Amino acid sequence: MLDIDNVIAAFSEDQASKLTSLSIGRLRYWAKTGFFAPSFIANAPGPYGKFYSFKDIVALRTLEMLRVRNGVPLQHLRKVAERLSHLRDDLWTQTKLRVWDRKVVFDEPETGRAREVVSGQYVEEYELVEIIAETGDEIRAMKSRDRGDFGKVVVEKGVHRGAPIISGTRIPVISIQRLHEDGFSIEAIIDEYPRLTAKDVRAALKHKLEKAA
Repeated sequence: MLDIDNVIAAFSEDQASKLTSLSIGRLRYWAKTGFFAPSFIANAPGPYGKFYSFKDIVALRTLEMLRVRNGVPLQHLRKVAERLSHLRDDLWTQTKLRVWDRKVVFDEPETGRAREVVSGQYVEEYELVEIIAETGDEIRAMKSRDRGDFGKVVVEKGVHRGAPIISGTRIPVISIQRLHEDGFSIEAIIDEYPRLTAKDVRAALKHKLEKAA
């Protein structure tokens, strides 16, 4: 298993986007508004001086899971991001996150108890140790997409907990569908996710129609 204490790496915006399924535009917006900024900022203009740490990547992937899969409000995610940023490195692999009523509940390693009372309602858990391991795998496997992946919706074991994604990426189909529902055109969606093609976007929207039929 990867030891987060011993991982020293810096990732560009493009690499962070590929590893987290967050668009470059989203990463820049979060950094600009102070929601989540990269750990390393060098004395260089534009995005070239901004780099994300391995811990940043794990935290961003966690936030994206909570936002996309569970619809956790952005305002609440701000508190989650702050909590994650202050979590000691040695506690990351011991920490569990629970989602209850669209709110994130921390299962604290020190006490073993959640901060919210769950009265019989189903609770979904995310173990940070799993996300850390997945992130390490993605970094090692990062490569360009094969043309044969274009326009394909797949489900991969261990990726976004079995949610449909676009083949050759970690981009959830639901992320594309929600952008479309918000009025984004195919071109605008591709601007958000430069790794996608028009064929990918159409496949994601078609997948939604097929599921509804």
